Amino acid sequence: MISHSNEETEKLAKKIFRNLKLQKERATVFGLYGDLGSGKTTFVQFFAKNIGIKRKVNSPTFVIMKKYPISKTLGLKYKYFFHLDAYRLKNEKELLHLGWGEIIGNKEHLVFIEWPERVKKAMPKKHRQIHISHTKEGNRKFEIKNI
Repeated sequence: MISHSNEETEKLAKKIFRNLKLQKERATVFGLYGDLGSGKTTFVQFFAKNIGIKRKVNSPTFVIMKKYPISKTLGLKYKYFFHLDAYRLKNEKELLHLGWGEIIGNKEHLVFIEWPERVKKAMPKKHRQIHISHTKEGNRKFEIKNI
């Protein structure tokens, strides 16, 4: 899909949310792949908005991880939304020190991680992948895998 605007990116986030299938045994994990400035955080912000998170969702580049409670009013099976950024991590071990095993082991967690290729050995094999890139025209191209 090509997004020509933030409005179209928000529609894509809504569509993915509507078609989201729960993992039965573990967290539902999305890996966001793309260059700096490709729109990974913007996409996460729109997704968070769709699941009822009222707080502003900022990039966790410097704090590495942010955790948001998910309101029960939407009737979702998830309790927490995690947003991680692995850009500054040197390897998977640093991610494991943040409690990664417990985070992805809980089926009540919805997890979005930017730069998952930096910690690929720690990523679940069947995570959902969203690849975002720039087009020559200055738009965003989204490629979605494993959904």
